[in-house]
Amino acid sequence: MSDTDRMRFPAAELEDFIARVLVTFGLPQSDAANCGRLMIASDTAGFDTHGIFRLSQYVKRLRAGGINVTPTITTVTESPATAVVDGDNAMGHLVVEYATKLAIGKASEAGCAWVGARRSNHAGAAAVYVAMAAETGMIALYGTNGSANHMAPWGSTDLLLGTNPIAAAIPPADGPPIVMDIATTVSSFGKVRTAAQRGDDLPPDWMIGRDGKPITDSSRIKDGVLNPIGGHKGYALSLIVGILAATLSGAQMGVDVEGMGDDEYQRTAVNNGHFIIVVDPARFGDAAAFGARVAEVAETMRDATPMPGVDSVRVPGDGRAASIADATENGVPVHAALLDNLNNLADDLGITPLT
Repeated sequence: MSDTDRMRFPAAELEDFIARVLVTFGLPQSDAANCGRLMIASDTAGFDTHGIFRLSQYVKRLRAGGINVTPTITTVTESPATAVVDGDNAMGHLVVEYATKLAIGKASEAGCAWVGARRSNHAGAAAVYVAMAAETGMIALYGTNGSANHMAPWGSTDLLLGTNPIAAAIPPADGPPIVMDIATTVSSFGKVRTAAQRGDDLPPDWMIGRDGKPITDSSRIKDGVLNPIGGHKGYALSLIVGILAATLSGAQMGVDVEGMGDDEYQRTAVNNGHFIIVVDPARFGDAAAFGARVAEVAETMRDATPMPGVDSVRVPGDGRAASIADATENGVPVHAALLDNLNNLADDLGITPLT
């Protein structure tokens, strides 16, 4: 994507735009501001398919009454190291931040914590939440079931599984954390939707049709099935993540999932499920020594000899850290097609556009 295809905005300006949009639909100012902050955290970190790009999708559900704009997020059951959170059909960002903070607090007391959440919605990039734990010196592992089914069991074309991402963050002694955030499909559906908005072709390994042949025409994404990473292994990983995030927490899974992006389901609660595990490394020995060893391992990876055509070897999270630094200095990039979409939304709502 060239610089001529995008404009740069201060993160605070984009956060404010999101908040103003959400307030028009009845979200309290504080909730709207928090959603704006968490959404732009995805963009700032380079996950531009999971940040402000999703705003129009959320607005469809808000218009239809499919999201509770004045929720009461509660802890419905808990022990010293576990809890289940009921999101009351709130914006998913609010639910997962609540669950993450609860898990961090429990891990600081018990050494480790597992918090599940149900009756939630799409929450943006998973990396945002595991990074919160890493910033406190904790290790975190997160998973969620997809808010729509775009993947089939291996050997089938029946849409029964989501992209079901899994994320982890591990803090080194110094510098940004190691952060992994991957879908269990070759591409997240957000990237597919982004390509469709821009009119770009899809790589041939992203999607197949019901005939098993690749789909590269991004206008046909509703006809496609996302390919799992690693073939049958990606299917297995998606299934396990979905069961732990949704089934264990009492959220929807498999045939019960109703597509967040499908027009006929905009009024229906998605009932997303999530889990986050937080571990205090100090319970396994000296935390500072652990952080130093993590930093050493990371540097060993970076020092590996690059293959021909590869500039350097990176560690998961290096791209995120570079994107945050770039966005902080130069502003958050917004593609021209997305900017048009957002400003059309602003005109429709009668609020100041991003120009």
